[in-house]
Amino acid sequence: MAGGAGGSSVAGSSSAGSGAGGATASTADGTGAPATGPGGYGKATTGGGNATPLVASSLSALQAAVDAYSSGGLVLKYTGKFDFSSIKDPCTQHTLPAQTLEIKNKNDITVMGDQGSSANFGIHVAGSASNVIVRNMTIGLTPGGDASDIISIEGMSSGAPKNVWIDHNEMFTSLATCAGAGDTAFDGMVDVKKGADMITVSYNYMHDHHKVSLNGYSDSDDLARHITFEHNLFENIGSRAPLQRHGYSHLFNNYFLNVSTSCINVRMGGYALVEANFFEKVVNPVTARDSDEVGFWELRSNNLASAADVGTGNRFGISWTAGDAGTVNATAWTTTAAYPVALGYSYSAQPNQCVHDGLRAAAGAGKALATLKCK
Repeated sequence: MAGGAGGSSVAGSSSAGSGAGGATASTADGTGAPATGPGGYGKATTGGGNATPLVASSLSALQAAVDAYSSGGLVLKYTGKFDFSSIKDPCTQHTLPAQTLEIKNKNDITVMGDQGSSANFGIHVAGSASNVIVRNMTIGLTPGGDASDIISIEGMSSGAPKNVWIDHNEMFTSLATCAGAGDTAFDGMVDVKKGADMITVSYNYMHDHHKVSLNGYSDSDDLARHITFEHNLFENIGSRAPLQRHGYSHLFNNYFLNVSTSCINVRMGGYALVEANFFEKVVNPVTARDSDEVGFWELRSNNLASAADVGTGNRFGISWTAGDAGTVNATAWTTTAAYPVALGYSYSAQPNQCVHDGLRAAAGAGKALATLKCK
């Protein structure tokens, strides 16, 4: 991880520069040791702790273990494998029933993918299910269309999840536009809704997907959300990285590559601290659009450092679309409002050029939970 999980209320300092893609000498220095716990807003998450892992090779076995568990800590080691090449046409997936591991109203759970494992089902962390970890899972081409997110963290009448860590997973679907479904043939990748709070999303490889992360079910979903996105690789995606309604998001040391519609979309009075990220070939990297009220952002130490870096003919492949009336784009690449709350955790943002050069080696499943190491 990018720093300790201490309780400091300072934002930390960043030495990130304004580096450019295509540097000949890498600023990364291999990979670092795995994190033993999360940083960011989800820093208090411990999951199943040191409970003896239960091995499960199928969705049904995972669900049976969750259903049978009551308290004391549950660690699930998923060993199943799915052959994604067996899906010849991704557009058939939205016509199939959703397949979802339901973790509802249960606490202190870890789902850990074994090396080489893969899954064709989603995970729903719902109701009062809190202190939940999902790590090292490869999940792709999930069935169910808009009835199924890959990972959904959602409050219900029984309560709302708190303290969730989504770390070192690979998630993908398809950018196909399917007859009868359009870009909803697959739903969200990591969606956070209806009061879910204190969440860290780190070191994930999220790729080939239309709508990645919905934070806020609707414009009226104004319950507090605090989410940290750090060291994620977003590649070949359409939008929502994230779409943020209300709440607070800290996005640091992420790499956004090939985003076709919009990237960080902050709406309905939400605040985003956008720090030491690398944006490359991105349409609308930071914007407020498609709601009645805009959101606000503070920009720190990203590779995009000025209006010239996002203007016509810029070296990073950044472009803009006007959007509907009321849209605000970060075309001046300036802060619109300082991040208004203390983060409540310590961290150290790494240089954005190191993120560009080295994050791919650490982000995603099957990487031994490695962290980014910079020279």
